Amino acid sequence: MEKNMEKLTFVTEDQESVDFYIIEETRVNGINYLLVTESEDEEDEEAEAYILKDTSKAEDTEAVYEFVESEEELDAVSRIFAELLEDMDLE
Repeated sequence: MEKNMEKLTFVTEDQESVDFYIIEETRVNGINYLLVTESEDEEDEEAEAYILKDTSKAEDTEAVYEFVESEEELDAVSRIFAELLEDMDLE
C-alpha cells in the first residue's frame, strides 16, 4: 500500500521553488531532522535523498531547514534514519 508523502516547497536564494517529499522525520538532541527526496515515487531507486535540519531559533516561528553538511552529523543522523527505515537502502 502506497502512502502519499508530504510535500515541502523550498524557495532558493534565486527565488526558485524546489519541491521535496518527506520520507521520514526524527528529533535528535532537540533538533528536528527530515529525510527528503525530490521524487514523489517511493519506489524510485535512483532518487537522491537529503537530510535537512531545522535551524529556526524560536518555536513560534516557521521552521527553517538547511542541508546537513557536517560529515560527522550526517553519518550519525543517517544511521538513525537507516534504523527507522530498515526496509530502505540508504547510502
